Amino acid sequence: MTALSCAVHDSATMLRRNLRHVQRYPSMTLSLIALPVIFLLLFVYVFGGTLGAGLGAGLEPGSGHGAYVNFVAPGIIMLTVAGAAIATAVSVATDMTEGIIARFRTMAISRASVLTGHVLASVIEMVLAAAVVTAVAVATGFRPNATLLGWLAAAGLIGLFALAISWLSVALGLVARSPESASNTPMPLMVLPFLGSGFVPVASMPLALRWFADYQPFSPVITTLRGLLVGGPIGHNATLAIAWGVAIAVAGYLWARRLYNRDPAGSVR
Repeated sequence: MTALSCAVHDSATMLRRNLRHVQRYPSMTLSLIALPVIFLLLFVYVFGGTLGAGLGAGLEPGSGHGAYVNFVAPGIIMLTVAGAAIATAVSVATDMTEGIIARFRTMAISRASVLTGHVLASVIEMVLAAAVVTAVAVATGFRPNATLLGWLAAAGLIGLFALAISWLSVALGLVARSPESASNTPMPLMVLPFLGSGFVPVASMPLALRWFADYQPFSPVITTLRGLLVGGPIGHNATLAIAWGVAIAVAGYLWARRLYNRDPAGSVR
């Protein structure tokens, strides 16, 4: 077998290992799905009547929660992707602290496969969680009018950002001192959709916050998803969303690789 085929085979083995862990311990995954669903129900049914009537950005005045759910659903979907990073970081930190990584280092397997297995399992978990939340959003009144091409583009964008967040969360898990601290390190990612275009139009924010919202990574992704699924202007946001996704994926990969390849004797936990 060539080095590439060995890496692919070992990565598939590590992927199966991580998927089995998700099946055996589903509580983390279920909680990370439940939180976005709670936010969806809260914002649609508690705040949606007022926000749907008062917001601009394509929402017709007086349309209530029926229109607000179309506005907020893309933000909730990306909140789901960001929240799933916690499970990945905890899983990686658990492997590092329980000694299984030290054993993997002594085995004749591809070094890259250990992290790749975590990343692939994380991407699958994020995409499935986003699909579940989307289905709940449809049940609450979300009415996307996207074409097949639009759905494919939206799925590709979600997949790209899931890959980027997965590599970043793997790095955050490697840098954490314990699974408990790893559960906290990705928390800022869950705040960013609230400080972007996920829940209200950026134009309604104070100037300083509007500047931050315009240039942080989640805003162009959410705006692009909203345009693909329910219509509305996308402009340069698609380019920014792809650029942010690629940049975060590359930075997360390089950071994770450097942390994983460091001397274990110099990183005692």
